Amino acid sequence: MRNETDKEIQGFFDQLKEKDQKIQIPAFPEPANQRSINWWIPLGIAASLAVAAWLFPGNEPNQSLHKDVIIITLEEGKNHELQFKIERTSELESWESPTSSLLTEF
Repeated sequence: MRNETDKEIQGFFDQLKEKDQKIQIPAFPEPANQRSINWWIPLGIAASLAVAAWLFPGNEPNQSLHKDVIIITLEEGKNHELQFKIERTSELESWESPTSSLLTEF
C-alpha cells in the first residue's frame, strides 16, 4: 500500500514539473546603466564635507576653568549633629568620591 501511494505522489509531482517546464518566462528589459550617476552621490557628499571643514575649522579657544574651587562637605559633629562645611580654595587639594562613605560606614 505504501508503494502505491508513493507512486501516486511521485506521478503528481512529475505532472507539476512538466507543466512548469511548459511555462514561458517573460523577457525582462535590460536595466539602465546607473553606474554613471551613482558615483556622483558619494563624491558630492565628500566635497560638501571638505568645504564645510575648510569654512568652519572649529578652532575654538580653550575655556579655562575657574581658578577658585568651592568644596561642600557634610561632617558629623561632637554630639552626632551634621554640619555643612564650605571651603574655597584655589585648587582641588583632595577629592573624595560621592560613594566613598559607603565603603567606610559598613
